[in-house]
Amino acid sequence: MPNVPPAPAPSPSTAAPHSLVVPEELKADPYGVYARLREAGPVHRIKGTDGLPAWLVTRYEDVRAAFADPRLSLDKRHAAPGGYQGLALPPALDANLLNMDPPDHTRIRRMVARAFTPRRVAGLREPVRRTADALLDAVEPHGHADLIAAYAGPLPITVICDLLGVPPQDRRDFRSWTDALIAPDPTQPGKAKEAVRTMLGFFTGLIADKRAAPADDLLSALIAVRDDEDRLSEDELMSLAFLILIAGYENTVHLIGNATLSLLSHPEQLAALRAEPALLGGAVEELARYDGPAPLAIRRFPTEDVVIGGVTVPAGETVLLSLAGAHRDPARFPEPDRLDITRDATGHLALGHGIHYCLGAPLARMETEIALAALIDRFPRLALDVAPEELSWRPSMRSRGLRGLPVRF
Repeated sequence: MPNVPPAPAPSPSTAAPHSLVVPEELKADPYGVYARLREAGPVHRIKGTDGLPAWLVTRYEDVRAAFADPRLSLDKRHAAPGGYQGLALPPALDANLLNMDPPDHTRIRRMVARAFTPRRVAGLREPVRRTADALLDAVEPHGHADLIAAYAGPLPITVICDLLGVPPQDRRDFRSWTDALIAPDPTQPGKAKEAVRTMLGFFTGLIADKRAAPADDLLSALIAVRDDEDRLSEDELMSLAFLILIAGYENTVHLIGNATLSLLSHPEQLAALRAEPALLGGAVEELARYDGPAPLAIRRFPTEDVVIGGVTVPAGETVLLSLAGAHRDPARFPEPDRLDITRDATGHLALGHGIHYCLGAPLARMETEIALAALIDRFPRLALDVAPEELSWRPSMRSRGLRGLPVRF
């Protein structure tokens, strides 16, 4: 485990000790490092993915309060010059809800909610179930599979394409795009820019097609939605389509993959779920808490000096909220390193909190429940096909997901 030196508890309005933690440490042993940091102090100085410093908040109550603090802005215009800003995107993809504060955030979220209705999500339940069954039909004869490549990955991509109204013949390798952005290969620095260019071209054409020939899909509904005389701009439409793709795919594939691994690694919990399938809804909440797809929330920038956990963070600097640290905080979740599908895990922050609570949360939950139910029901002898230490995780601070999940049936 990386050596993170303990720090004295800071007094109010003092700076946190500079126990600088680098991204490689958090990638190699995230829960171990977050536990050491959480015990040492509530706020720490770390390096972001681009090597620039940021402030990491580690404890549940502080993280939850920070989600709801209007002084912690998502708008990059509040960032200090030369500071860490996270994922760099062109304006046509940057005008999304993850980079906005009220009133712009309120306006766009309200308009999206009018198009992304509970009825539309409910209408996807049967297609999701059919897709899950078809994917399992394809792998069953082989007796083994990589569940990320053959199941957890294709399922969300199919759902998002159905939701947005992407014709089957136009469905691209969305996974390669998201991988290039979220878990970039340092040996191929141009791949992320190429992914952005490809996405811009793809969504420009798709929006033009939907405007010319609207259909019963979310993208057509977003083009048509109005708030009095207000409509979404072209950049807003493009950014929303991008966000739906990234969030709808990236989070769900890793939620399904991580949840499956967690159950296989805890056979007594898997057995309990098989014995009582009604536990599945609560189990998904606990699985999201235990090993969720996002170790960190989107970066924030204080609009003024703020005190978090007794530590003063100057205006304009970058604040990172550790969801992985919060979810293993024993002050909120007793015995947090123990997976317990009967635990009341409500209050976890895997899908956000407050005004930035994920609009797609019902869809992510539904997909994960259906994916796990189909998998458990189909394969009573499901087991890992490699030793746990042989599994490889994607090298990313932004997301936590497996490169592959070899299983046998």
